[in-house]
Amino acid sequence: MLLFLDVDGPLIPFGAADRAYPLYDGPPVPAAGAPWPPGPRPAAPVHAGHPLLARVDPALGPRLAGLGCELVWATTWMDEANAALAPWLGLPALPVVQWPDEDEPPGLLHWKTRPLVAWAAGRPFVWVDDEITEADRSWTAVHHPGPALLHRVDHRYGLTDTDFRVLGEWLAAL
Repeated sequence: MLLFLDVDGPLIPFGAADRAYPLYDGPPVPAAGAPWPPGPRPAAPVHAGHPLLARVDPALGPRLAGLGCELVWATTWMDEANAALAPWLGLPALPVVQWPDEDEPPGLLHWKTRPLVAWAAGRPFVWVDDEITEADRSWTAVHHPGPALLHRVDHRYGLTDTDFRVLGEWLAAL
């Protein structure tokens, strides 16, 4: 099972007028003498070159890994997601969807939809993004033979407990 993960919106919330964003210092550092947990060690300070990275809750990494899916970056961050976000989230380097060079013709379908369905190659997948529409869901239902959940996250708040509940319920039902 694949889980395609966008960054801006799902991991980095933006646009909420009703509250300030929580800021995080990064993944917890073990106490002196304690061993580091498995996985990459964060560079300190990771967010110095990425001011919005401090909005990413490091606890999302273990929660995403706990879904039991093969995580894949589906973001315009491309390889930068592995350089900056993976260590912040305590994740290993993840595969990165390479987007085609040609522009999608204007229309209702999101420009990521066709490449993600092609990448999945019939395998079940979840796509977590803040720009998914019914057009993407309808097109995927017709062009993808396997199960697919296209889950839209509210960009103002990023991934929430409610989102994780929806993902977990869908995955459990397979």
